[in-house]
Amino acid sequence: MRIHNILSTAVLILASALPTWGQQHDAPSSYWYAELQGGIQWTTTNAKIDKLLTPTAALSVGHYFTPQFGMRLHVNGPQAKSGIESPARYWKWNYLTGNVDLMLNLSNTFSKQKHHPLNVILLAGIGAATGWGNDDYRDLVASGQMAEDFGWDQNRTFHNVRGGLRLETDTRKTLGLSLEVNANHIEDRWNSKSSAGYDWMLTAMLGVSLRFGKHYKNTLPAPVPVVEQVVEQPAVVSVAPVPAVVEEKKPEPVVAPKPATIHEEIHYVICGSEPSDADKVKLQRVAQFMQDNPSARVTIVGYADRGTGNARLNMRYSEQRAARTKDLLVNHYGADAKRITTDAKGDSIQPFSDNDANRVTIIDGSTK
Repeated sequence: MRIHNILSTAVLILASALPTWGQQHDAPSSYWYAELQGGIQWTTTNAKIDKLLTPTAALSVGHYFTPQFGMRLHVNGPQAKSGIESPARYWKWNYLTGNVDLMLNLSNTFSKQKHHPLNVILLAGIGAATGWGNDDYRDLVASGQMAEDFGWDQNRTFHNVRGGLRLETDTRKTLGLSLEVNANHIEDRWNSKSSAGYDWMLTAMLGVSLRFGKHYKNTLPAPVPVVEQVVEQPAVVSVAPVPAVVEEKKPEPVVAPKPATIHEEIHYVICGSEPSDADKVKLQRVAQFMQDNPSARVTIVGYADRGTGNARLNMRYSEQRAARTKDLLVNHYGADAKRITTDAKGDSIQPFSDNDANRVTIIDGSTK
């Protein structure tokens, strides 16, 4: 299969996956991610391309400091192939490359939109490539099939300079897909060829990433100032007061105002701790309640259903649900963390008769 056919197929797969994920409200201002990639690798030389293609895989961990700028540590391998076309000679060896790459999100840099269904990302980096297991080439030399010996024994480390381009799905999602094409600049000895110049190692990979540690800017709307209207009163003619008989009234009893309260319930899928979009509206109501009532305190209690898992796992799920709820209230909606208390009951208490309804976080707030 030709490289352009492979890339075209990958783009279609990436595009078809986009509509399957729900929407969130805001794009994160910064976040971490871990990514696993797989695809094909081609080390350029004077031989047929289809004879030089090898599978490749990569693992990376990165951090976006802003919506525009990020950095990652990227490792990929494990096998490369080279050769000559006439007479036909081909050999392969094992390798790993390690790079530190800078990433620039062009979509967030040049567009005024806060988020994009598909992001275009430019990357550039530097690192090292280590090769070993060059036995195929050594056998060709030993059998006299190679007229000149430019090979290396045991292992060899080369510099690696990289440039590339990524297409990445909506950064608001916890799970992401990517298509990446990059070019690595390596000296000729990488191919066991003459060291007079340089070659390129080209890779095309599809990736799956997990985004975590997201931070958001405060999205609560600013309070609307109240404008008082001044109404002109008609002139009053002063009239001498007539003495009035004042009846003594008994003082009315003082009634203490009722405390303001709020009650919300966030339900989850099995093993889940991320609220749905509909439930995030409830979190915004809680944050607004705390903003409107500065003396209010809020309690968040996480639960798990007894019909799934075991007591140890269910306690962990309930703790994660309570902690994630507080994290969203504080970091996403601007609530005061000092006025929020969390607790977790696991499956020791079942607030509802319906088993599935007990995968829940219950939020209660009061000014009392």
